[in-house]
Amino acid sequence: MTFFTENRQPATKMLDRFSAQAKTYARYRINYPPELYAWLLGQVPGQNRAWDCATGNGQVAAVLAGHFGQVEATDISAAQLAEAPALANVRYQISPAESTPFESESFDLVTVAQALHWLEPEAFNHEARRVLRPGGVLAEWGYKFCHSDSPALNEALNRFHNDTAGPYWDTNRQHIEEEYARIPFPFANVQRASFEVRRQWRVADMLGYLRSWSATANYARQHHGADLVALAAGELTDLWGPGERTITFPVFGRLGHKD
Repeated sequence: MTFFTENRQPATKMLDRFSAQAKTYARYRINYPPELYAWLLGQVPGQNRAWDCATGNGQVAAVLAGHFGQVEATDISAAQLAEAPALANVRYQISPAESTPFESESFDLVTVAQALHWLEPEAFNHEARRVLRPGGVLAEWGYKFCHSDSPALNEALNRFHNDTAGPYWDTNRQHIEEEYARIPFPFANVQRASFEVRRQWRVADMLGYLRSWSATANYARQHHGADLVALAAGELTDLWGPGERTITFPVFGRLGHKD
């Protein structure tokens, strides 16, 4: 069982789109490649404390726990935090990203994985600068929609993503497609990098991943719990076949230092 505390703060603009499908999210969402962590950890000046913001089910916090003495991990979703692994040097707290209980200049690293587009950017940047030590690093990353090893399957997946699910995406999701280009990043020595995550998936894995989407949850809320993925499951199953296929997720990242 994972234990966490609640930090009661004023309401913010941060959106919760994943509590309803927290278990599905924890099971089917991808983790991140070792090359990404090597890229960012090599530039962090110390490895005493890290804050994983919008930690979700704690997948990044669990990796950081192997490199830092103490990891603080926050999210606004109790359901997501309940899926996170209990680790001796990780403390989970319910807290908005834009207003935390942490002391000023107390972290060597702040991370935000696949969540920046849900935050209020000006307030979050201010909070990240406040809690980072001089020279500390803010690292932000995300991943775009995947593609398979089959052109016909890719066409069907893209049609589901763009057309079927299209009306149910929050406008914030466009920032992923733009690799956060329009979200301000007022930090020094900014670097960007690209990576790939490859998985061998059966169709059940893909359908589970699609059901973890915010668009899927939005559809269910608007249609009395109906399953958006059911609209495409038959076609995707036929195109997929009985075996595994190689699925590739493009990952993008940026980091900068507090000056």
